[in-house]
Amino acid sequence: MNEDNTSGLTPFTIDLTFEEARRRAEVVAALGPDWDPVAALRGEDEAYALLYSGLDAEQQRTYDMLVAAGVLPGEEPGRAASH
Repeated sequence: MNEDNTSGLTPFTIDLTFEEARRRAEVVAALGPDWDPVAALRGEDEAYALLYSGLDAEQQRTYDMLVAAGVLPGEEPGRAASH
């Protein structure tokens, strides 16, 4: 006996497009009028440079290996690891 257990169910769908737009608007509103995205990105770049500065030779080799393997992001814009 092969019964279709979904017969009689009413399909239920939700379009989250409006909710995503509302969520994004709330995030921007919460950041406030003084938020400067360019300054925020510049601060992130400075923090990233500081994080990997002052490495000794072995640490630098390990860092370079991890960047080459795509585990850590390199110096390119966007800095997202490839894996």
